Amino acid sequence: MQPVALHSLSELERASLQEIALYQLQEKLLVGDLSLAKVGPKGSKSIRQKLESLSKEKKECSPQTFGIPLCQVLANDRAYRQLQDAVRRSRRLCLEVEATVTRFRAQREKRSPMGRSRVLVPCGVVPEEPLSPPPLASSSWSQRRGAMSVDSITDLGDNTSKLLEALQLSHPHELGPRRSLGKKNTLSLNPLSCQVPRIVDRCCEHIESYGLHTEGIFRIGSSRKRVQQLREEFDRGLDVLLDEQQSVHDVAALLKEFLRDMPDSLIPRELYPAFLSTASMEGRAGLSTLQLLLFLLPPCHSDTLQRLLRLLADVAQHAESSRGPRGQQIPGNKMTVSNLATVFGPNILQKEKPGEKDAGAMSFEDTAAIILVLQRLIEHQQTLFMVSPEMQCHILRRLFQTDPDVIEYLLRRKFNAGLSTGTEDSPQEQAPAPLRARPHGLESSSVSLALYTNVSFLNLDIGM
Repeated sequence: MQPVALHSLSELERASLQEIALYQLQEKLLVGDLSLAKVGPKGSKSIRQKLESLSKEKKECSPQTFGIPLCQVLANDRAYRQLQDAVRRSRRLCLEVEATVTRFRAQREKRSPMGRSRVLVPCGVVPEEPLSPPPLASSSWSQRRGAMSVDSITDLGDNTSKLLEALQLSHPHELGPRRSLGKKNTLSLNPLSCQVPRIVDRCCEHIESYGLHTEGIFRIGSSRKRVQQLREEFDRGLDVLLDEQQSVHDVAALLKEFLRDMPDSLIPRELYPAFLSTASMEGRAGLSTLQLLLFLLPPCHSDTLQRLLRLLADVAQHAESSRGPRGQQIPGNKMTVSNLATVFGPNILQKEKPGEKDAGAMSFEDTAAIILVLQRLIEHQQTLFMVSPEMQCHILRRLFQTDPDVIEYLLRRKFNAGLSTGTEDSPQEQAPAPLRARPHGLESSSVSLALYTNVSFLNLDIGM
């Protein structure tokens, strides 16, 4: 096996990885009592929270991006994409109808020129082309696209949607609204789509395109009015375009505001003490513990954090001035890893919720530890989100005990990935309906034999 990216693991593998990481942190590295960070609706609201929510009903709409949990931001983004897809489909349908009517009119004018009598078709002669527009098949769009959209899975019948869920074609949370509460959600055998909010992805792309050489990026002040306008547009669910017309400092401030206003910080507060404890660990032990803690993050928090760290590492690489291909001086942004960690540390690692009592009070030791931890995250972001072959073996052993029926498919995918040119598993690959033999250019029996010959370690117990 080769090290693989964290996001290339299936949902089932990531859930098993969380359990293994939690076990190793508690039993082997003695970090202390930890719990898996959960993402989703909290418990019942207090009376004060209910009164505040009632007072907010006067607003036209609830926020779509700022001040709401990250999972809700992603749900709003999915709803936005579904709406955009529906609009595009309707436009294509209208264009097809318009083209059909135009073609029909042209045919009629050709057969019946103005000022002349119509050409009569003799009896028994079939015209070459029909004089009426052909009916549009209801399944034309699904056939044209080659497959059924994952977003439309909830529009199917219950039996059909059950079959598609068994085929692991979508994330279980996307199937929730039309399912009964008594049904059990199964974890997907395929990698999840990258769970990064639209606002984070667009801000990162804008800064990577226009702001890497901007001096003082993330530190120089911005226009409060323009930032507020961008914030309101994202909160209304609009398709906000960030191009060269937008100020880099405004976009940087918008990104920081989004991270700061999250009710659940990017690194959950339950893991705050554990992350800070890694600051006192040196060398490989500190990085290993930090990696295990990252494995505990929910997928949406992990993917968003990885996207942000990739941006910060790119910004830090352009901190110093350099020479261009023609010898011209290229100014640096002067934002070193230490400077970036100082700016983003309080937004990512939060002990208390914003607005709570003593939320702004922080000891010097905690501040220094936060900066050091974030420095390590930025400097080692490429390796911290990789899953080693040893950890992959632990995952397979764990799944062999809990879900032995899925082992053959997971091993087959890893085996076929090893036969390729060394690329990662493609997220587009779909799990087979029956998790049994399905040849991929080789004999099924030989593949299975090779797999199980090389994975005799699955019968070992890892002590969990």
